[in-house]
Amino acid sequence: MLWLRKPSNDNLRDFLASQSKLDFTYSAVGATAAVPPAGFVVDRTRINLGEGARVFATARAALERWEHFRLGWVEALPLETPIKVGEVVAVMAQLFGLWHLNACRIVYVVDDEGPVKRYGFAYGTLPEHAESGEERFTVEWQEGDNAVWYDILAFSRPQKILARLGYPLVRRLQKRFARDSAAAMLRAVSSPG
Repeated sequence: MLWLRKPSNDNLRDFLASQSKLDFTYSAVGATAAVPPAGFVVDRTRINLGEGARVFATARAALERWEHFRLGWVEALPLETPIKVGEVVAVMAQLFGLWHLNACRIVYVVDDEGPVKRYGFAYGTLPEHAESGEERFTVEWQEGDNAVWYDILAFSRPQKILARLGYPLVRRLQKRFARDSAAAMLRAVSSPG
């Protein structure tokens, strides 16, 4: 959904309330936990955040606060949205003087213990999203080599007419989001405190 001005809190609340009643825009709900479906573009971004329990705990807390979306040009709202199955979030982007609201619902949460600890979640697109598909965000700590990784796995295809018409630009923005999100997570684990 396009806006000429930044949507107000009331606009955002109404938008989320209307989207929360609707179904996903794709049938392979949960597929980022296994194999993404055919017919979608698949993107993966993986970056090493550092080593050890402290880095993992800090990265996990950053995901819970949606810091991987605090990019200046993109944010997830409301910021206090809990990482729980069924929660609906608006991804708001400011591009070319317009505000774009995209609706997503959390599909599943990852919270694995063991020699590889993982935490994160996946969300899927709702009708008011430019794209159709799913995106998973996880942090993982591999105790064997002590490495902590941030991983994004997504599958998507254009849903709205503007996304289809401007698909080369959409692809550049998706890649920019992945780079900026990885950089935000690096900043989160590098900050003192």
